[in-house]
Amino acid sequence: MSIVQEYLRYNRQVMLPEIGEEGQKKLKNAKVLVIGAGGLGCPILQYIATAGVGTIGIVDFDKIELHNLHRQILYTEKQVGLSKSKTAKETLEIMNPLITIIAFEEKLTSENASQIMQDFDLVVDGSDNFETRYLANDTCIALGKTLVYGSILKFEGQLAVFNHNGTKNLRDLFPEPPNPKDVPNCNLNGVLGTLPGMIGTMMAHETLKIIMDLPTLENELVLFNTLNWSFTKLNF
Repeated sequence: MSIVQEYLRYNRQVMLPEIGEEGQKKLKNAKVLVIGAGGLGCPILQYIATAGVGTIGIVDFDKIELHNLHRQILYTEKQVGLSKSKTAKETLEIMNPLITIIAFEEKLTSENASQIMQDFDLVVDGSDNFETRYLANDTCIALGKTLVYGSILKFEGQLAVFNHNGTKNLRDLFPEPPNPKDVPNCNLNGVLGTLPGMIGTMMAHETLKIIMDLPTLENELVLFNTLNWSFTKLNF
């Protein structure tokens, strides 16, 4: 694709004075790892891919299931049973052929986390369990990587940026993960399909701002209740 075609693809964001050609170059040179290609991961991946993030890694070992489709909008019913990470890669490459997508069809573990994360500039955690969230957090600390964090349940979502230019991390906010038996989850409590779309898009927005050195959340946790539209930002 020519420089002219590339400009036409991205010009609506390039024309923003806060971004410009320099900001777009930063996006093109960036390497972002997204953990999870589910409810949060799908909108995260779509928006950072179409914005022009040059290299995107996707970590997900799961297969597409029918009950995913109301919120995981990268997939269709014909793809049920296929790998999420590989299917997401194929779809994103069609959406933006200018970028590179790397699919890791495996579960993130203490054995492989450092190896997978080490070549990326920052990590976006779209996982759905505390074991993975704390593993991602701790590995980012060890490697000096920024972590964009988000979570959802029912009608509520959370958003934060950890370990960015010396800011605090997940353990400063919640020192230890809760007992899994005490934690509600979407499998048992449900979620409205638009919620992960909203929180995932907010996570993508923070990711793009981090790459382009724009102001981002700093030792702040955003709590978003979409049932009554309450928006709270807590300092920690």
